[in-house]
Amino acid sequence: MTTAADMLATGFATLPDLIRAHGRERGNSLALADSRHAIDYATLDRLMDRVASALRRDGVAKGMAVAIVAAPSVEYMAVFLGAVRAGCVATPIAPSATPEAIGAMIADSGAPIVFVDAEQADMLRPMHVPARAILLPPPGPTDADPQAPAGPQRFEAWLAAEDAVAPDVSIVPEDAFNIIYSSGTTGTPKGIVQSHAMRWAHIARNAAAGFDTAVTMIATPLYSNTTLVSVLPTLGWGGTVVLMGKFDARTYLVLAERHRATHTMLVPVQYQRIMALPDFADFDLSAFRFKTSTSAPFPAALKADVVARWPGLLVEFYGMTEGGASCALNASANPTKLHTVGQPMPGHEIRLIDDNGNEVAPGETGEVVGRSPAMMNGYHGRHEATREAEWYDATGNRYIRHGDVGRFDADGFLTLLDRKKDLVISGGFNVYPSDLEAVLARHPDVADCAVVGMPSEAWGETPVAIIVPRTRDADAAAILAWTNAQLGKTQRLAGIHAVAELPRSAIGKVLKRELRDRLLGA
Repeated sequence: MTTAADMLATGFATLPDLIRAHGRERGNSLALADSRHAIDYATLDRLMDRVASALRRDGVAKGMAVAIVAAPSVEYMAVFLGAVRAGCVATPIAPSATPEAIGAMIADSGAPIVFVDAEQADMLRPMHVPARAILLPPPGPTDADPQAPAGPQRFEAWLAAEDAVAPDVSIVPEDAFNIIYSSGTTGTPKGIVQSHAMRWAHIARNAAAGFDTAVTMIATPLYSNTTLVSVLPTLGWGGTVVLMGKFDARTYLVLAERHRATHTMLVPVQYQRIMALPDFADFDLSAFRFKTSTSAPFPAALKADVVARWPGLLVEFYGMTEGGASCALNASANPTKLHTVGQPMPGHEIRLIDDNGNEVAPGETGEVVGRSPAMMNGYHGRHEATREAEWYDATGNRYIRHGDVGRFDADGFLTLLDRKKDLVISGGFNVYPSDLEAVLARHPDVADCAVVGMPSEAWGETPVAIIVPRTRDADAAAILAWTNAQLGKTQRLAGIHAVAELPRSAIGKVLKRELRDRLLGA
């Protein structure tokens, strides 16, 4: 009988097969925990079989999408993994999206079945979503009567019998594993189809990360690729995943101390909020071995603070849900490179190109394109959008456009300057908002900031700052004058607007399009 170690040593294995092996070999080891309960690998393996069998019973065949719109929970992950075991395509969808957007994403995926929690069931009921709904139990304690009628069939009643056998499905590396919908603030986000091969690459590349004995704290949503690139390797190697639910900095530290967490993935704004707690040092975080971050710009000063005060290695990853290539920065080992996102990972290749698709000379700035073993199949049902996201070199190798502008230094470390779409062209000069934001962030009265390009009759576009002041009496005019004194003539800000909080996505990205829309409507 093939062991998990044998599978992990091969060129390809599926995550459901790895979990099956963990169920045999370390069945009593904790696999998943949320605020309500926890299950071991043997229980998870059986629950995945019951989900897979029930899907096949209901006519959900290999290659069909299985949508999930719910808060993180043990059952959520069991459905996700059970769907993959059945050869279906797990399709997690953001509960924070509007009901119209959720309905559109479910319809776009073609999912015949959707797993929801009580909140989403109430929200989607009037939308007439074209999929059968199954009600998942709440992730935390509840006073609700479990026998009360609730519209959708309850998960426990829907599951196949305890002794159900999963369908025998042949899976090849190119088969779709999941669809991740890109974070859009308007319209229907694009569905990014990721293969079993891509997910295997995420698991296999973490051989040295110690996930086999990990207790991984998860405080970001399960519909985000940011989260899954920590969850899936942990389960693939046989570690424990602790699902937090809605993020709160102090609650996170309480749970991390209680569970003796060893690994975590947090976005920069979460690190910022945790490190700002006055009693941070009172929590015992000595079990931590491996902390990661991705998805949004990570200020160098914040990286240095995490390295100095939080035990364990800090590694920043740069990449994208579509795949392409990834960079890694070992912040603990490279104190002089904290302004970068590191170097391309082994087996990953990044090139920089100009607006005409030609490679730029060494040391010059260009658009990031990348290729690796971890690349999307394409956008679901959107062949033209897929083609637009691709770039091919002279020998026909396929790369994915990252949408970022960057520059390599002499040591091969990549510095990101900005999203290409956020570049401000003022009077014919390229202005990178990140440069201006870095200066603004140094002002003692600025707690948070963003810079966007706004229409200008004189210059075409002009940079404007939006700040979160540290105090109510902060002088915006004085901050503007101080900042412009630090900037070049072509970079200077046209104005500053103060807000109570910057709009961010669930994984910490500043929603600059929303900021622009606010200013245009002001």
